[in-house]
Amino acid sequence: MTAVLTPTRTPLSALVAPTLQTIPEAVAANVRQVRAATSSTVMAVVKADGYGHGAVTVARAAVDAGAEWLGVTEVAEAVALREAGLSVPILSWLNPAGADAVRAAAQRIDIAVGSVEELRQLVADAEEPVRVHLHLDTGMARGGCAVDDWAELLRVARRGAAAGRLEVVGVMGHLPRADEADPAANAAAVLRMRQGRDAVLRAGFGPLLVHLAATAGALTDPSTHFGMVRIGAGLVGIDPSETVALAGASRFTASVVHSAGVPAGTAVGYGGTCVLPRATHLGLVGVGYADGIPRQLSAEAGVEIGGRRYPIVGRVSMDQIVVDTGEERYPRGTAVTLFGPEGGAVPSIQDWARWAGTIPHTIVTGIGPRVQRSIA
Repeated sequence: MTAVLTPTRTPLSALVAPTLQTIPEAVAANVRQVRAATSSTVMAVVKADGYGHGAVTVARAAVDAGAEWLGVTEVAEAVALREAGLSVPILSWLNPAGADAVRAAAQRIDIAVGSVEELRQLVADAEEPVRVHLHLDTGMARGGCAVDDWAELLRVARRGAAAGRLEVVGVMGHLPRADEADPAANAAAVLRMRQGRDAVLRAGFGPLLVHLAATAGALTDPSTHFGMVRIGAGLVGIDPSETVALAGASRFTASVVHSAGVPAGTAVGYGGTCVLPRATHLGLVGVGYADGIPRQLSAEAGVEIGGRRYPIVGRVSMDQIVVDTGEERYPRGTAVTLFGPEGGAVPSIQDWARWAGTIPHTIVTGIGPRVQRSIA
């Protein structure tokens, strides 16, 4: 089986080995587009292995293009970036297993804290001052300190700062409805962020780096920008608001592993859910749901072979999909493009998201470990 994520400029004839290639030039172009939309500092968020494109590769491209910060899920991810030679400030803000305060301080990694309990633990664990961003729940009830607990969080922060265990350097939140590209939809979150920031300043902390907007907010609503915007999905060509065209950062291809002519009435795949109405040719493509192909797809789903779009027929299997190639019979080893940035016959990640009834984020982050990775 072969599966490959490759850049636009690589010849299809070379794309038969299982490889996931990321296009740093596209990442850089997307960073530049965001920078043109804001005067705020830009953080490149490279969680989920850089949205499936390689955290170090995406981070380097983003920083080279002008991103001043990096964002990750946990301290270990930040340490990997440091070990790769990235020296810009890094923020870790989810820390599902708890933040390693000692390691964070030693590696110059900022920690976001969203509850009184978390902050108390961080203060208790710290041996040297840890740089902290206080995380306020600005309307999603998905992490972040509740407004009612904000005053207590600040009291704990003041005690921690007085003891030399932490330094409050930032305040953050999330926009619950930024993908609507409507400033009115997030006005309440912006107001709550301002109120939270002002309370932190009154508590004696500052200067503060305040950040609320991710990709959609950064592209559509300047009122959400504050001092920094966080760009994650936008780095790899996804605008959740679907209002701005960004550059696709990858191409996913696979190979024909078997082909055959079949008569009318042939049932395809498990359960025989597709019965072909005419004689045709089928190409078996060596990629399946173990490699990130969504199992549930609409009848529109297709792939590109030889400059033409062909439909996927029958059920997606763990290791294979079947393509109806009509009058054409493609030999074993023929390259098949599942998605890429070219348009035309080549599907996009947005096409795949629509066919699967999901969002583009799940398509790119779902590419499986059997697909090899490389850089264009």
